[in-house]
Amino acid sequence: MRDAEARRLWAANLLRAAAVPLTAVVPAFFMDGFTVLGTHLAWLCVCVLCVGTLNVGLCLVLKPSLPPKRSSVANKISRFLKCCIYFFMSCILFHAIIVLYGAPLIESVTETFLFAVLLSTFTTLQCLCMLGPNIQAWIRVFSKNGATSIWENSLQITTTCSILGAWFGAFPIPLDWDRPWQ
Repeated sequence: MRDAEARRLWAANLLRAAAVPLTAVVPAFFMDGFTVLGTHLAWLCVCVLCVGTLNVGLCLVLKPSLPPKRSSVANKISRFLKCCIYFFMSCILFHAIIVLYGAPLIESVTETFLFAVLLSTFTTLQCLCMLGPNIQAWIRVFSKNGATSIWENSLQITTTCSILGAWFGAFPIPLDWDRPWQ
């Protein structure tokens, strides 16, 4: 059983890792003049849509978490609306954190917010797909030694690495403001 779960997790992470490079290559076939650097806002939108759709699709197909005890239509709608609210709140929170770390507040608001949405897609959406809008489960999983399954352990690692990767990718930017390409 554990071996089968590890293979399913490996396949899911391989698909997630392949999604980002594919979003840089595939849209060029459908959009005239598409480049990652030239049309970076379009690329961010395509990346968010592809990764978000892939995360939700993998959650529905692989079912890494147990279904909730109550499965009425009203409960499903309530959980879906809570997930949407949590995702939007995480986008706003990441946007505020990015601005507090030095991103321009007014000049590049679209780029900053799309980056916040991308970061939320890699972190919060995956948590919402696996854990749902259950705050106690989130606290349990992200506390020390709180992950009880291989999926929750992967969730810890992916979320932490996404946030650290965003920070490590951005902290050297102020070092080169005198360069013309900055």
